[in-house]
Amino acid sequence: MTPPTDTTDSIRLVALDMAGTTVADGGLVERAFDAASGELGARPGTPDHAEKLAYVRATMGESKISVFRHLFGAEELAQRANAAFERAYGELVDGGLIAPVPGAREAIEELAADGRTVVLTTGFARVTQDAILDALGWRGLVPLTLCPADAGGRGRPYPDMVLEAFLRTRAAEDVAQVAVVGDTSYDMLSGVRAGAGLVAGVRTGAHGDEAFRAAGATHVLDSVADLPALLRGVG
Repeated sequence: MTPPTDTTDSIRLVALDMAGTTVADGGLVERAFDAASGELGARPGTPDHAEKLAYVRATMGESKISVFRHLFGAEELAQRANAAFERAYGELVDGGLIAPVPGAREAIEELAADGRTVVLTTGFARVTQDAILDALGWRGLVPLTLCPADAGGRGRPYPDMVLEAFLRTRAAEDVAQVAVVGDTSYDMLSGVRAGAGLVAGVRTGAHGDEAFRAAGATHVLDSVADLPALLRGVG
């Protein structure tokens, strides 16, 4: 069923993706993937690496361990790749190579000031999510942050993290009062599958308008900075 289009002022809970949506990482996912795949023999410059990198790009937003399971098959190899990826990404984060998307923190604070509960979600592991929060000084910015492990192990495109936010915060009475915002088609799918009343793609990350609409987006925004105005019903 298509969500109603006049629910923007009734949104009580907002699930925001991190990398690409609220956090600008300058392509660190691909750099970390180079390190991870290289440890397993798919070295940059080889056809095998190029094929795997194309899959990583196509599945931006999906839980990273799920991506590595698809690419490397055996669970032991997938876990090794994932651990190497998280370690490499964490080192890049610690090196100061990430920043907030312009206006993201202000948008989060505006949403909270409007009485809405904001939850930050990611497809990364908890250790990487925490490294990002620490690097940005965002500890305590929102009441809840979620990674796939916090929702039983399934990340996007499953609806689990959105529903986990709904259950844990009790900020909304109905899933129609939930907004899901992200930069990939996987974010859109997770929002649609959760029954969210508003599912918005932002143009600051991996995917674009066509992918958003095909995955069920109700809105497309230039940036998460535009979200508070949209939810006030004036944008």
